[in-house]
Amino acid sequence: MIGRYIFSIVVGSVITLSLIFVMHLLIEHAEDAVTTERTKHQLDFVRIKRNETLNTEDFTPEKPPKPPETPPEVPPQDMDSVDPNAPTINIPAPQMSNTIELGGPGGMNVAEGDYLPIVRVAPVYPARALSRGIEGYVDMGFTVTTTGTVKDPIVLFSTSSLFERAATRAVLKFKYKPRVVDGIPVDVPGVKTRITFQIED
Repeated sequence: MIGRYIFSIVVGSVITLSLIFVMHLLIEHAEDAVTTERTKHQLDFVRIKRNETLNTEDFTPEKPPKPPETPPEVPPQDMDSVDPNAPTINIPAPQMSNTIELGGPGGMNVAEGDYLPIVRVAPVYPARALSRGIEGYVDMGFTVTTTGTVKDPIVLFSTSSLFERAATRAVLKFKYKPRVVDGIPVDVPGVKTRITFQIED
């Protein structure tokens, strides 16, 4: 029992002395680290310009090819070789009438038939709908006039109110061949069309 106490005291003493010695070494080296000057390392970057060579030689353009020679003139036809006794053909002059009747708007002769589209203007995609990625369509109703223009456009249905103004402006620029009844152009109410707004990939 006493031997264990003696062994513990000896081991503790050895450990304590060892710690004191290590601490003493650390303190001495710490003072040297603070007082000793350290060598500083710097990195220098050097930029080298590329050697650019400029060809200053004068380039002489090649001479253009000579134009082709003027073709020889065609000799005049010898009129003496024409036979005066050759048979002739008598063609009567056409008869012209002094009265010309023009019908239709603007003095144009308009054939009978229903109205036909001539010009269809694509609408301008609204910026707000484009930025939001909104697509859709607008059903429009309007009247085709006797001159082929569009009047009284109305919105019948739209998937978004953002498209209504652009669709109305586009429809007003449409042009049609007017409907002609008994040689007289007439208005065509209730014409319907669909304006589609789609973002292309």
